[in-house]
Amino acid sequence: MKKFVVAIDSFKGSLTSMQAGTAACRAIQDALPNAAVRVFPVADGGEGTVDALTEGLRGRIVTTEVTGPLGKIIKSRYGLLPDRTAVIEMADAAGLTMVPKSQRNPLYTTTYGLGELILEAAEIGCRHFIIGIGGSATNDCGLGMLSALGARFYRADGTPAGFYGRDLHDIETVDFRRLAPVLKSCTFEIACDVTNPLCGENGCSAVFGPQKGATPEIVARMDADICRFAGLVERACDTFGMRAPGAGAAGGLGFAFRVVLGGQLTPGIDLILRAIHIEDALKTADYLITGEGRLDAQTAMGKAPVGIARLAHRVKPRITTIAVCGCAAPEAAAVNHAGIDAYFPIIQTPMSVEEAMEPSTAVRSLQRTVTQIARLIDAVTY
Repeated sequence: MKKFVVAIDSFKGSLTSMQAGTAACRAIQDALPNAAVRVFPVADGGEGTVDALTEGLRGRIVTTEVTGPLGKIIKSRYGLLPDRTAVIEMADAAGLTMVPKSQRNPLYTTTYGLGELILEAAEIGCRHFIIGIGGSATNDCGLGMLSALGARFYRADGTPAGFYGRDLHDIETVDFRRLAPVLKSCTFEIACDVTNPLCGENGCSAVFGPQKGATPEIVARMDADICRFAGLVERACDTFGMRAPGAGAAGGLGFAFRVVLGGQLTPGIDLILRAIHIEDALKTADYLITGEGRLDAQTAMGKAPVGIARLAHRVKPRITTIAVCGCAAPEAAAVNHAGIDAYFPIIQTPMSVEEAMEPSTAVRSLQRTVTQIARLIDAVTY
């Protein structure tokens, strides 16, 4: 009996991870009725993580309202898993796409809404958090998030400071004694795929600030403000973290999670693979079917399909790994040197991008391709 593990990332704008995985599973079972197939949800910690884990692990989506990056109330969401783990994408509370290009300026954005999401989930019983921090509009070093969680920050005259990026400049005193008590029993796993330190030429302000609307003058100001603020935080927590890899992620959120909340920063795909408990299934599988909407050079640098393939070969060196994709860039062949034995684009006839991405079309295309893959496997292993 041939054993398959199916773990396909979402085809963004078309199919969720579980929709793609379920379609592939049906194709394999139709072609090979005696095959054993296990489907796992996949994401890399960025967009789609909440949906993938919630759908795949039989949780539910909780909708709520929080403070958005510009200070206005917005609709947001998080995933609640059966074991009371909360799955959060910070971009659902403070994402760059929430800010019109004409208003992008990290001096005027905040992570306050992320803190509100965490606190709400904790109040309904969540004690473990999986949080993806990609796609932020912010550069506040977690000031907003920590404020929402109960921390207090003061100016030199003793008055409370605000919680936007611009307010870092005025803070002289930090007080974490009023952090929500429930946080002491919470653990945080942070999906973080950047290794930048907090400050300096490779820090969050210099590297990521411009894409969030920062001018060179704003970059210089915020780098100095964050460095000084982080020094206050380190002394208050008696923990160093400014130079830690990933401290500069999401405008300094990596630093805030690590130093104040004791969070563990982990490459996104590694965190997700651990959360879905896929390793044991891979140990006994003969074939891995993975993939994503577009295979390109970035895939080979560690995105979900390659992350899964590398884990598969680590736990079972002779497993055959196959990827399917909506399209493959010319440089996609790099994945063949990164753990994927072969890949197959699913589009078989000329069509527009819009037609190809229509969910029903994508399912049919995926199933046709996986059917042929399964038939080939059957023929060469008969």
